[in-house]
Amino acid sequence: MMLENQTLAPSDGYVTADGRQIGGVMMDLRNITLRFGGVEAIKDISFDIREGEIRAIIGPNGAGKSSMLNVISGFYVPQEGEVWFNGAKRPPTKPYQVARQGIARTFQNIALFEGMSVLDNVMTGRLRQMSSGLFSQALWWGKAQTEEVENRAAVERIIDFLEIQSIRKTPVGRLPYGLKKRVELARALAAEPHLLLLDEPMAGMNVEEKEDMSRFILDVNDEFGTTIALIEHDMGVVMDLSDRVVVMDYGRKIGDGTPEEVRNNEAVIDAYLGVSHD
Repeated sequence: MMLENQTLAPSDGYVTADGRQIGGVMMDLRNITLRFGGVEAIKDISFDIREGEIRAIIGPNGAGKSSMLNVISGFYVPQEGEVWFNGAKRPPTKPYQVARQGIARTFQNIALFEGMSVLDNVMTGRLRQMSSGLFSQALWWGKAQTEEVENRAAVERIIDFLEIQSIRKTPVGRLPYGLKKRVELARALAAEPHLLLLDEPMAGMNVEEKEDMSRFILDVNDEFGTTIALIEHDMGVVMDLSDRVVVMDYGRKIGDGTPEEVRNNEAVIDAYLGVSHD
């Protein structure tokens, strides 16, 4: 998945080496600075995410990657800079408002309801698609009944897609770590996002689990057309999955380009290896 060396205008797209069409800019982060007291977690960073691509955000521990994902998802409001989404400047926005715009995410530390079944956990991702009132939901009558049937059908399709049919009624607390990660992905997909944010989706997984998750991420992007931005420490995974990569170090952007361009960037090599080049 390689992008030719060129400067792209916001309306431009590109074609990947495997023939996938990438569209124009979906999200544009302009000169983002985020401070916590006197500490700058993000320092004047700009980059974009394009329609249909897999965009990786990488960097050493403490680089500010999760803080950047929290800016995108509305958990943090930067002190400086602008967030543009679908061609419009986004005002300070709360996470639930961001979710309504079609942005969903998973978390670095799994955030599931341990006592609930897999099916019920994934159903919580459908809340944005439910508009019936509390009274009709309690009676399971009229519009609420119709919505329930439609949403359960959508969730069952996601469960089949992610191959977790056998555990659909199992309480999440009984599942191994790798399957919990897959359930969290299912819940995010249930929201039918245009932009899916994945915060270290393969952290703590063994090789086989990483291969499965990589396959599902590619399938989500290919079959659903979902734009994906992910944080990941496994460089083999990043280089295999990503169309473009932005690299952060101590809150600054030190690289941005195709996997091949980033792999050969000396500033990136220095950040990861801690060495200088003559």
